[in-house]
Amino acid sequence: MQCAVATAVRRTRHLTSCLNFPSRISFLSVHQQHRLEPRRFVHEYIPRRSDAQKATIYALSTPPGKAGIAVVRVSGPDALQVWENVVQRSSHSNVEPWRMERCRIVHPVTKNMLDDGLAVYFKAPKSFTTEDVLELHIHSGRAVIASVLDALSHLPYCRPAEPGEFTKRAFLGGRLDLAQVEGLKDLIDAETESQRRLALEAAGGATSARFEELRTGIIRCLAKIEALIDFSEGENLEEGVYDDARNNATKLLTTIRSYLSDNRRGEIMRSGVRLTIFGPPNAGKSSLLNFLARREAAIVTPVPGTTRDILELSLDIGGIPVIISDTAGLRATDDLVEQIGVERARKAIQAADIALCVVSCEDLGASSELPSSVRELVTKDTFMVFNKMDLLKKDSFSVEHPYRWMTSLKTGQGTTEFLAGFAESLRSKYDLDQDGSSSEAPLITHARHRIHLESAAGFIEAFLETTADEVVFGAEELRYAAQAVGKVSGRIDIEDILDSIFRDFCIGK
Repeated sequence: MQCAVATAVRRTRHLTSCLNFPSRISFLSVHQQHRLEPRRFVHEYIPRRSDAQKATIYALSTPPGKAGIAVVRVSGPDALQVWENVVQRSSHSNVEPWRMERCRIVHPVTKNMLDDGLAVYFKAPKSFTTEDVLELHIHSGRAVIASVLDALSHLPYCRPAEPGEFTKRAFLGGRLDLAQVEGLKDLIDAETESQRRLALEAAGGATSARFEELRTGIIRCLAKIEALIDFSEGENLEEGVYDDARNNATKLLTTIRSYLSDNRRGEIMRSGVRLTIFGPPNAGKSSLLNFLARREAAIVTPVPGTTRDILELSLDIGGIPVIISDTAGLRATDDLVEQIGVERARKAIQAADIALCVVSCEDLGASSELPSSVRELVTKDTFMVFNKMDLLKKDSFSVEHPYRWMTSLKTGQGTTEFLAGFAESLRSKYDLDQDGSSSEAPLITHARHRIHLESAAGFIEAFLETTADEVVFGAEELRYAAQAVGKVSGRIDIEDILDSIFRDFCIGK
């Protein structure tokens, strides 16, 4: 009999786990089936949901730290139930969606007051995630935030959100496409005016619209080719359909190539221009870095070889995000550590978008030639700063270069002219206005955009290489091209790129 009871209990537990019953299940029915006395069973079985079964998520959606307000966001089918358990209002009326209400935040089990704050309920589908959403606006003390998050963890139907899960739900609910998701993350991370403008274009859907225009054009070409396949020669099909498809495909290919030949402007503007400062020892490289950063970011001494490793800083120069690397002085040395630093400096120069060479006027020869240690690394695109102009004799400087400035970082001579000229040169190089904006925002802002467009261009080229007798093969090439462009916004075949996008999000976004 006991074995039969145990078997029945196991079956009940398994059934409960499979059906995910939220309510308590008494063993009374099991007792009655086996005609046992109920008093022998004094406890109830309460099924616990796994994290996979908890559809309601929560997280802190504002940066941790001291501030006036912190926002804890809850999203999922049980958001209203969370309200009922942790929000206490003076009014007992029904919850009114999209209305901020002052309330007491309490622990769902002990009912102890955790904070005096605000709460707002967003009813699905009119919310960011398209689900029911609850936002708790509380004081941003670490103890307050920790107590509220701990209180939510006591609710059996809630679990902490995974990185980017709120935005992922917005995508799956159709609120955003992949290009908008990337734009939203870039908008959160934006540090300069140009980054803000670029991210706002993507988050607002303007970038997606341009990609969709390309995709629609390819589909129209595909439709004409499919018509040639589906209709026989006896059907009333307009003449010139095949030629129209080829002409339109040629125009689309030209457009895509124009987007690809942007010198990676959008990607550089989003992630930042990589600028490497190099030059001989004691030329003033670290002093220049400190001048641009407006603080003592690098150690400056008269001892050659003080800087041995690469020091990086992210700065805003003329509205353009710039990642500056200060490198070790280039010279022949027997010091093993310094040799490693010099080799790293050479690699950093090769990998940089822009190289800025700093040379001391004292190091210039009688013929104003550059020092041999940097001469081979300087090209027509290298920016040149001739430092220590206060030590230069008048009319003794004759180095010609398209991008050069003379300064004295010690006295401040020429630094204003250098900063203004350098910022203007950057804006000119990346086709930006004075405020960091451009006449037309670049379409490609992520490496994957470029990969998909290059694939689409290849497929269109393959279509143009087919003949009228190979329309079946041509149709396949156009279909692949449309799919490649569609992957940018997530119209099709997005499973393989979802994780790579959302994993970089913060937990509460």
